[in-house]
Amino acid sequence: MLHLAALTSVVDSFLDPTEFFDVNFNGTWNVLRALRASTFAGRLLFVGSGDCYGAVREDELPIVETQPLRPRSPYAVSKLAAEALCYQWSQTESFDIVMARAFNHFGPGQDARFAIASFARQIARIRNGRSSPHIITGDLSVTRDLTDVRDVISAYIVLLEKGRPGEAYNVASGCERRLSNVLDEMLAIADVDVEVVVDPAHVRAGEQRRAVADVHKIASDTGWAATIPLARSLADVLDDWNQRVNLE
Repeated sequence: MLHLAALTSVVDSFLDPTEFFDVNFNGTWNVLRALRASTFAGRLLFVGSGDCYGAVREDELPIVETQPLRPRSPYAVSKLAAEALCYQWSQTESFDIVMARAFNHFGPGQDARFAIASFARQIARIRNGRSSPHIITGDLSVTRDLTDVRDVISAYIVLLEKGRPGEAYNVASGCERRLSNVLDEMLAIADVDVEVVVDPAHVRAGEQRRAVADVHKIASDTGWAATIPLARSLADVLDDWNQRVNLE
């Protein structure tokens, strides 16, 4: 069984922490109780978040699974609490549970609240003559570990098959990418010239400056590695948003 049900917006979690705890922690508690009541005898994969690591110093990169967890948002706290609950059940309730800590991932169909989807939507609107040639962004100097969602799905499948019970695994590409470079690559693929405007409202206070995951553990235990090139992922997202904008 794959447990992905959660609220995911870091920004929204500050606006309504109670809802995030109700859905992300209490929802997981309800899932576990329902599985116990149904005498579930399979494996549960709980999908957590790389955000649970929180504040990570540059000398602590890349982030390994043994890194101290120092969440900095209600969202991250709610996911960490749910992961801790899953770990406890894996130890005391005889449940076969594996935990995944997914880092930033993207792909066709993603909501425009997320950075790369937002860039793609704005580029598609410019290409279609529906917006002026301006891209509104947050802080593009930060780095992130970005993975195609299709690779992430394959990671979940192999963790269900081969992950070790009670263990947590980073799910990421293991590559650090500056968001400014990612946007430049998207603009080159789309062949458009724009002015980039940084909106202070899109800049998070205390945002993690750099992030990249160590993926040796999942590779060693399951043989999984991200395989889809970033350029293909970005092109697919741009194509998806071009189709969606045409329907707006």
